[in-house]
Amino acid sequence: MISRRRFLKTAGMTLVGSSAGFRSGVAVNPVRYVDVARSAGISFQHDNAASSEKYLIETMGSGCGWIDYDQNGLLDLYLVNGASTRLYTPKHALRSALYRNNGDGTFTDVTLKAGVAAEDLFGMGVAVGDYDNDGFPDLLILGYERCILYHNNGDGTFTDVTSRAGVGNVRKWGSSAAWFDYDNDGLLDLVIANYVDWSPERNFWCGDKGPGLRSYCHPDVYHGEPPTLYHNNGDGTFSDVSKRSGLGIKAGNGLGVVTFDYDNDGWQDIFIANDHMPNYLFHNNRDGTFREIGYSAGVAVGIDGQFEAGMGTDAADTTGSGRLDLIVAHLDQQLARLYQNVGEGYFEDATFRSRISYATFHLSGFGTRFMDYDNDGARDLFIANGHVLDNIQRYHADTTYAEPKLMFRNTGHGIFQNVSEQLGSDFQLPRVSRGAAIADFDNDGDLDILVSNNGQPPQLLRNDGGNSNHWLQIFLIGTRSNRDAVGARVKVTAGDLVLYDERKGGMSYQSAQDPRLHFGLGQRRTVEEVEIKWPSGGLTKLTNLKSDQILAIEEGKGLVTRPFPRVPAKS
Repeated sequence: MISRRRFLKTAGMTLVGSSAGFRSGVAVNPVRYVDVARSAGISFQHDNAASSEKYLIETMGSGCGWIDYDQNGLLDLYLVNGASTRLYTPKHALRSALYRNNGDGTFTDVTLKAGVAAEDLFGMGVAVGDYDNDGFPDLLILGYERCILYHNNGDGTFTDVTSRAGVGNVRKWGSSAAWFDYDNDGLLDLVIANYVDWSPERNFWCGDKGPGLRSYCHPDVYHGEPPTLYHNNGDGTFSDVSKRSGLGIKAGNGLGVVTFDYDNDGWQDIFIANDHMPNYLFHNNRDGTFREIGYSAGVAVGIDGQFEAGMGTDAADTTGSGRLDLIVAHLDQQLARLYQNVGEGYFEDATFRSRISYATFHLSGFGTRFMDYDNDGARDLFIANGHVLDNIQRYHADTTYAEPKLMFRNTGHGIFQNVSEQLGSDFQLPRVSRGAAIADFDNDGDLDILVSNNGQPPQLLRNDGGNSNHWLQIFLIGTRSNRDAVGARVKVTAGDLVLYDERKGGMSYQSAQDPRLHFGLGQRRTVEEVEIKWPSGGLTKLTNLKSDQILAIEEGKGLVTRPFPRVPAKS
């Protein structure tokens, strides 16, 4: 996690003019992010069971996520919590929490009623997916030594089906996961990025000797764990195909995962961000197996050939090429890496050319997402930051434990400008951030940000102003394909603007995202065409659509009626 390499910090960012499909470097509509968590009724407090013994699990979590569990068109939210340990007994039992979106700008804690408290699980991540195609999203909670799969009963309650489903990931430290259909059989499979083989019995002393000097250990002190791949059998059970698929023979320090079709061949590939070792890109061989090609594809390490502390990750088209690029967040004294997909199965390290590099040097990035925060038609970049060492200033005087967030505005062709200081005081407030989940929770057409903070309350950053520009959101419903339509590729044409996106699995760090695809349109009021390539091979085209609406599109039918109520703003 800690690199000894240092770079001299240099200044200067220039903007570029726009060309077809991309904007100028001048923001027309100001956006502010306002933290509404407390006023919305979210009283959750993350407890990381901090102790003087510096258990490694205390510093690596946790995540958060969005799930419309009752399918009323309003996104509800889930927050993952820690648990008691040998060294820490809280006054009250620790629970993760499900908050129902009331549709009026507030949320209600329905954890106990829904049955998803995940008590006694030292939680890390959350992943949402409709694994049985019944129309109700299910909930996977990842944690240290085991995971919990909650099946959505469709009546506001869930049932723990972990044992029957066979997805417990027992005796492994699950960090992030992705629901995706790797064999295109119409059923969601599951990949889990596992971290190291730490245990309380092997909690070594790291850092200097003396009172208050002990530090959390570097991951190199422990052995890495290979990822886990579960195949969906279609009867409510899963088979562990980790070794058979080729994933289980590659031990790693997995923290973040995203599944996407990097080579546009119609099959989902897997990228895993590894902590202080080369990243993995598993190419889908289309026969149930994968081949790890991180080095040959150019995403295992940065341009200097050094592996780094890979944590959060995401994929998106930042240049208008129709190919998905990669972001990988790293620890301070390193740089967040942007890998541009140049085609032919290869990526180039565009970190310096994109101009995101130096702003990330003194920060430690975890949750990260590409998102068009101002709806002007280009994918921007968000990073939630927070160091892993609570005594980091002893070693790096200019680095803090709690850190501000970053937003990079895409000024055109994948060139970014740091606009973090323009987004309001709530956005800039330093926190020990981990998971980040992006969603339009109020259905007003701009993207909000949910952030889980280690040992601190979460933040729900409402986007105020992003919907001054036009937008379109698309909710995909698979029939021949998996119902979540993971793997579907979408092309949106609005005048001179052509946008591409894909229904991906995983993303960010230990967190679950809005299931809808979001497209900023700038000043364009109409969309000439939406083209969807489904995982089954089917094709859907819709023409002459108005902007500023949420569309539900079903495979084989086209537009279908589905409510997405607008939530009134509350201060």
